[in-house]
Amino acid sequence: MKKVVGVSIGPSSRDHTLEIELGGEMFTISRVGTDGSIERAAQILGELDGKVDAFGMGGIDMYLKAAGRRYYFRDAKKLKAAAGNTPIVDGSGLKGAVEAGVVRHLIDECGLEFKGKKALVTSAVDRWGMAQALRDAGCEMAFGDLMFALGLPFPIRRWSTLVACVKVVTPVAVQLPFAWLYQSTNGSVPAPEPKPSISRLYRWADVIAGDWHYIKRHMPEDMTGKWIITNTTTADDVELCRSRGVELLVTSTPRLEGRSFGTNVIEAALVALDGRQGELSEQRYLELLASVGFRPDIQRFGI
Repeated sequence: MKKVVGVSIGPSSRDHTLEIELGGEMFTISRVGTDGSIERAAQILGELDGKVDAFGMGGIDMYLKAAGRRYYFRDAKKLKAAAGNTPIVDGSGLKGAVEAGVVRHLIDECGLEFKGKKALVTSAVDRWGMAQALRDAGCEMAFGDLMFALGLPFPIRRWSTLVACVKVVTPVAVQLPFAWLYQSTNGSVPAPEPKPSISRLYRWADVIAGDWHYIKRHMPEDMTGKWIITNTTTADDVELCRSRGVELLVTSTPRLEGRSFGTNVIEAALVALDGRQGELSEQRYLELLASVGFRPDIQRFGI
């Protein structure tokens, strides 16, 4: 049996383990959260090095792939080093291959129309393929990178401005402590007071796409008619969306035993299935996803 462990600096309350057959082989897939501790995550990776087939790195990206470049996070390098000889991936390779395809799937297979809709992407630099796909589908765009990660009160509206900001800001941002950019919690930290600038964007947008923790943390009580495209949601998250009036919830990875694992865990499972020692090509990810029958999960609450 192959073993895959996703070590996340996110909350341990979302930990989960399941057994599943993929490509004719049995897998044990686990997610282990460290409640924001990079040091604890490194310790777990070190303890499991050589005892599992692949690691996922969750709650933190190893790198951002945007505007034709890769930008590596300083803190993530510590985790990669701790994994030793065991392959470790963060989901970035799979995001590029899959998330643009999710929008195409919703248009071609589900008959949904995006042209003319207003779309907010919480962090385009973290979801570059998804941001491009929504723009190419004819959406009016707002990119929340400066608001959600840096706390500034305005979105980016133009693609050319986004590309320029990525090239100027990202090389500096990835050298900062990751916790300054992305707050992982243990689940007991109350949601922040709604920021008027972000609340206005939620009211403006028809489609809200990106990292689930960003979306959930700022989600207003009234989400009537909104479409959400994200990943890594639990059964409680699905119910939260339903109770607040969300019309459509889409996760880029399939729902297994009631929850969608992060792209890092799914990518690690595909690396283990392929028997490789590191990240695969986007084409190989798509081939493996097709072979095991993984498709986006679509929850329709009001349509």
